[in-house]
Amino acid sequence: MQSVTRINDFVVKFANVNGSGSASANSLFAKSILRMGVPVAARNIFPSNIQGLPTWYEVRVTEAGNLGRRGGVDLMVAMNPQTWDRDVAEIEPGGFLFYDSTKPLPATKFRSDITVVGVPLTAMCNDKYALPRERQLFKNIVYVGALAALLGMDIAVIEQLLAEQFASKPKLISANVEALEMGRAYAAENLTPLDLRVQRADKVGDRVYIEGNMAAALGAVYGGATVCAWYPITPSTSLAEAFTGFCEDYRTDPDGKARYAIVQAEDEIASIGVVVGAGWNGARAFTCTSGPGISLMNEFIGLSYFAEIPAVIFDVQRGGPSTGMPTRTQQSDITLAAYASHGDTKHPMLFPKDPGECFEFGALAFDLADRLQTTLFVMLDLDIGMNEWLCEPLAWDDSRVLDRGKVMTHEDLESGREFGRYLDVDGDGIPYRTYPGTHPDKGSYFTRGTSRNPYAKYSEVGSVYVDNMQRLLRKWDTMKTLMPSPIRRDASTSAAHGVIYFGSTTPAMDEALLVLEQQGVHLDALRLRAFPFSDEVMDFIAQHERVFVVEQNRDGQLRSLLINEGQIDPARLPAVLHYDGTPITARFIVDAISKLIDEAPHPMRQAAE
Repeated sequence: MQSVTRINDFVVKFANVNGSGSASANSLFAKSILRMGVPVAARNIFPSNIQGLPTWYEVRVTEAGNLGRRGGVDLMVAMNPQTWDRDVAEIEPGGFLFYDSTKPLPATKFRSDITVVGVPLTAMCNDKYALPRERQLFKNIVYVGALAALLGMDIAVIEQLLAEQFASKPKLISANVEALEMGRAYAAENLTPLDLRVQRADKVGDRVYIEGNMAAALGAVYGGATVCAWYPITPSTSLAEAFTGFCEDYRTDPDGKARYAIVQAEDEIASIGVVVGAGWNGARAFTCTSGPGISLMNEFIGLSYFAEIPAVIFDVQRGGPSTGMPTRTQQSDITLAAYASHGDTKHPMLFPKDPGECFEFGALAFDLADRLQTTLFVMLDLDIGMNEWLCEPLAWDDSRVLDRGKVMTHEDLESGREFGRYLDVDGDGIPYRTYPGTHPDKGSYFTRGTSRNPYAKYSEVGSVYVDNMQRLLRKWDTMKTLMPSPIRRDASTSAAHGVIYFGSTTPAMDEALLVLEQQGVHLDALRLRAFPFSDEVMDFIAQHERVFVVEQNRDGQLRSLLINEGQIDPARLPAVLHYDGTPITARFIVDAISKLIDEAPHPMRQAAE
């Protein structure tokens, strides 16, 4: 049997039971490798109950910096008997299986093409600890210690992380270090180091390790948000919680007076109602939710669109339909957000690729919502939102001035400037607004969700309604010039075909492009960062014979938007779809595109070659 030999380039997967306390130990393992200067990409795959169901934590050790999921497992840490067969089957040929060998298992439970490493974790912890909960919790730290010895990790780095984690509880530091040493000593005395090795490097640099939800919440603070109304829903809850913490630190006066309002409403409908009301009053306000919440918010979203009131929604997408897979990731709400509400509505969306862009777009969203006077969606997903990602430091320009858009002041109104709430004086489709109380007798208007004329007076005259709807389309065209531009990456050789992708697909797509190039498949690539689509997007499609559209949902929702908005022949946009609830992998993308090329008519295969 040929074992896998890799240094700073392998995948470890932990198979645990939810509620066992394994999450913190697995995170400790990943962060220890980061502290050794080696990039990691870690993803937590957890169930939608509190305790008892299977959970997995996957760590990709990647000195090369490939932060998407690769696919396949080199070392499986199998701590869950319920999923044993499935977990063992995932191991790459020549890989390694680490397990609790307290109870003997029949030979049929193993594979002949992998190396099996057993440590009697339960027996060791039963001998050491009297309390059942201690036995369970410290078993996780014991296996981290054993893995550290087997992989050549610096045990001092792990001890330092434990000291930082339990700085306020010194007794827990010594107890955890003792458990760590138990595992390290056993492995050092009884086992042979693996051919998977972690060696110190200097590839992390000044990058930060942060969840997308936290980065987005911080972006909202920097973007001037002072109101958050929300209702708990996985996987967006931690965004509101993070915003609350940041506001307590940064939006509280020295005398303790809060300069913010956070409302945990009775439901999603009330949440978006508070946001729209606050936006009408001039505050920068947002809610965070997921697909089921968007469904409930549709009527208020329509009011925001038609009455032209700024609002921001952070949509942390999960698997649907209905309750679907609430703790799994998908890009499932694209068409829902784009056309939310009824009638002829369209809403702008931002597509961050990682926590760095979650921060950037989290701030930008409020400028755009004010400028465009509409609901704007920031489309995260569970993979970005709830997992920690390695990304560039969150940067902010202190000279930046918040863009409040077209707002008439008391002085403007006093000067005699004409005010019509829905009057298009600049030809860009965006009217001027006033804040309540701006002037005692000028600039007032009645906000309504019904049809009205440019001066906000109720009207059911067909031509007046049509003029207003056409103005909203002019505003839509203006949006195309204000949203973040797509990022283009051309192949090293002239390419007849292209690929479009967005959001959390990005790191896996970046790696897949390199692999395809090595295989002789040359693709120009375009990463979308916003909807509506700029002219660059349609030009990119027009320049290529076919353009693969890679996304994480069943129905090709982004592809549908491209077809609908650009009047594109569907045959020119082959779909690459991944929707099993786990983050897409580079291997999946490579295999899917290669298959589509092989199955295509002969001219397409020839062009790819």
